[in-house]
Amino acid sequence: MKAKGLEEELALKREAERKKRLAAEIERDFERRREMRRKLEQSWLLNMNFVSGNQYCDISPAGTLTEEDSAFYWQSRKCYNHVAPTIDTRVARLAKVRPTLNVRAFSDSEADVKTARLSSNILKSVKNRIDLDAIVSRATLWSETCGTSFYKVVWNYDDGNVIGTDDTGHPIREGDVNVVALSPFEIYPDSLTAENMREVRSLIHAKAVPVDEIKEKFGAEIAGRAIEDEALAPYSPAGGWKRAYEREDRQVLADSEILIERYTRPSGEFPEGRLEIVAGGVLLYEGALPYRNGDRGERVLPFIRQTCIELAGSFFGTSVVDRMIPLQRAYNAVRNRKHEFLNRLTMGVIAAEDGSVDAEELAEDGLYPGKVLIYRQGAPKPSFLEGSTFPSEFAEEEERIANEFILVSGMSEISRNSANPTHVTSGVGLQLLLDQDTNRMHMSVESVERAVKEAGKQILHLYKQFAAARRLLRMTGTGGRTELFYFDASDISADDVQFETGYDKTPEERKEEVLRLLELGLLKDENGNLSDNTRNKILEALGYGSFESARDVSALHLQKAEYENVLLAQRDAEADGYDDHRLHIAEHTRALLSGGEEDEAVKARLVRHLESHRKLQKGE
Repeated sequence: MKAKGLEEELALKREAERKKRLAAEIERDFERRREMRRKLEQSWLLNMNFVSGNQYCDISPAGTLTEEDSAFYWQSRKCYNHVAPTIDTRVARLAKVRPTLNVRAFSDSEADVKTARLSSNILKSVKNRIDLDAIVSRATLWSETCGTSFYKVVWNYDDGNVIGTDDTGHPIREGDVNVVALSPFEIYPDSLTAENMREVRSLIHAKAVPVDEIKEKFGAEIAGRAIEDEALAPYSPAGGWKRAYEREDRQVLADSEILIERYTRPSGEFPEGRLEIVAGGVLLYEGALPYRNGDRGERVLPFIRQTCIELAGSFFGTSVVDRMIPLQRAYNAVRNRKHEFLNRLTMGVIAAEDGSVDAEELAEDGLYPGKVLIYRQGAPKPSFLEGSTFPSEFAEEEERIANEFILVSGMSEISRNSANPTHVTSGVGLQLLLDQDTNRMHMSVESVERAVKEAGKQILHLYKQFAAARRLLRMTGTGGRTELFYFDASDISADDVQFETGYDKTPEERKEEVLRLLELGLLKDENGNLSDNTRNKILEALGYGSFESARDVSALHLQKAEYENVLLAQRDAEADGYDDHRLHIAEHTRALLSGGEEDEAVKARLVRHLESHRKLQKGE
């Protein structure tokens, strides 16, 4: 027994030494990646300074951000910020074309339609619960400023409805999906030359975290320290953390530690991948990648990359701010030299013989109106030097740089400041100008689309993995009815669906499209007439849906027929005598031809229901 106890003690010591070595290796790996990415961090900080208006700074040869000194004390150093309004305009434009996710079934069968509708409503429910629009806006602001941003899709066990309590009385929740927008400062890939997330074999997510939060999550006592790294402290999503003090204009987080999460893709040694978490030299967790979030249920990295402008052979993208910085420097220089020249013209430069006047008084007060100037007898009178005329090169250079801003940023004056320098007056012409700006932003728009689309896929994969118990979901059913659905993981298919990325259009845009389709006659049938169903849809799109439903009961009949299709997929239902049998027969026949015939039981119920409508229509 004594020998067995000694072996167990030695095994515990070896395990403790192994964890210590692993934690040290992960911290060394983090420092290596951190040093490899140092120059990029400085460029991101430079971009953020230019957006905020601090535009007299640069990256020194040593690789640090430094303040630029003026050549002379009297030189004007004003900032005429064109970068910030450009970023504001681009973010506003990207918010307008933000994609929404709908799930389209592979076929018209009732099972595929139900799965697609359930998946679509799950995505809508998650979008509203976590405020996905705000998350995408934050990520877009980071990508437009620094060139790259990231989303982290995780399963939060402390979220969702309460389903019970543990032994200590704490509530046990069913868990739910969370999506977090991350800045590029928090992401450290194993290779800076990977062009997408699929080429990244290992990725570190690091941020400064209060030691109290680490103790709450992992139960580990870690001595805190002051974190003053530019990339970790000031720009981490602190969420209200107290910054204890400031030193040399650098914000510092007190009683914190860097939480390092290293994610590694599956390999031959680790078929399910690896997740290792370290803080303060202590290994807090090690195990397999937690999520089956790949296209075929495999375990992949739970991160999604979004860029402003892609760079060939680079993991991190670039931003329009990088391209605008040289122009902004030149523009500031021209405007400041222009104002200095105007000051010389208006205030003048005084010439006076040495000793003829009180030089200090003249330098301090100048020659203001009404000033009594006393000068030495016999000396020439102090006078203004003759100034030259204002050179036209200033205006020409200023206009040239302003035009280059439009070329580099992709935002014309009509988008940025509602100006119309082309004097186009037709609505079609103005819309073409706006479309040109949208086309210039196509790469950014496409990146947002891909990111949101991938987030939707990962959300469904996590529900597929963790929604084991039956859950209740309130969703919009067929015919516009509000329905309560119970579902579990078996009802969700994250692989057999296709995502459609559409855009939220304004009511005016929708009305204009409907009226255009009416003019072209594309909504009429072969006889040149509008069917009741089409007419109801048109009035609904124009904002008169409730009015039309109250006036014409055909819309209500169609809704009832669609609801009956759902019931007939499960049980028999009889036709009612007050039904509009013509509309009901057409709607049930559509359901029968769009997949109902594949299930013999459903087909039989639909056929019996159609026969009951025909009998009532004939008065039998």
